[in-house]
Amino acid sequence: MAFGEVGTVLSKIKSPAINLADTFAFSGTVTGFPKTPYTLLSTFTSDGSDANATFNSSVITDAFDEYLFIFNNLHFSADVSTFTFNGSIDNGSNYNIAKTSTSFYAYHNEGDSHAAIEYVGAADLAQSTGEQVLFEGLGGDADQSLSGEMFLFNPSSTTFVKHYMYRACNSQQSDQFRVAYKAGYCNVTAAIDGVKFSISSGNIEAGTIKLYGIL
Repeated sequence: MAFGEVGTVLSKIKSPAINLADTFAFSGTVTGFPKTPYTLLSTFTSDGSDANATFNSSVITDAFDEYLFIFNNLHFSADVSTFTFNGSIDNGSNYNIAKTSTSFYAYHNEGDSHAAIEYVGAADLAQSTGEQVLFEGLGGDADQSLSGEMFLFNPSSTTFVKHYMYRACNSQQSDQFRVAYKAGYCNVTAAIDGVKFSISSGNIEAGTIKLYGIL
């Protein structure tokens, strides 16, 4: 039966190609695509006079099982300062959670005379309520900064300890590049509802810290 005659069933039209010179338009709603797993909850932007950056229970809740902090070009005013982290279970009234952790570094200086990978036992914590050192020997030159990330897992759990993992890179006071890896746990079963990042001397003069909730 020839095409077009009575009784012909045309179920599908196949085109060998699409003419990209044509103009196509779509009006409607596309459904079925998953949402992005990352939700931006808060952004700290230094005004040049901040000694610390805090995130409290307004953003650290039971809405997410995982949180991600992104450090983007944090610039510090003082050489040889130390960047640290601690948590709170009372919405920032105290930052004194017991932590156990370990760390290692890799580094290489500009003069190509010193390069190594090493475990840094001095930066480890063992049930310490003090600050977790994230980076020390920070550079205060105008072009020196720190960038990296830290994950905090299930902070609202009232059953398990709270694990964290950190990695970041920094141009050091001694004109060397260093990458740091830290991991540990906050040894508390109460929910963590506050996080503070601090600098030991001087201020955070520039840069941002973004907090994301991860589905």
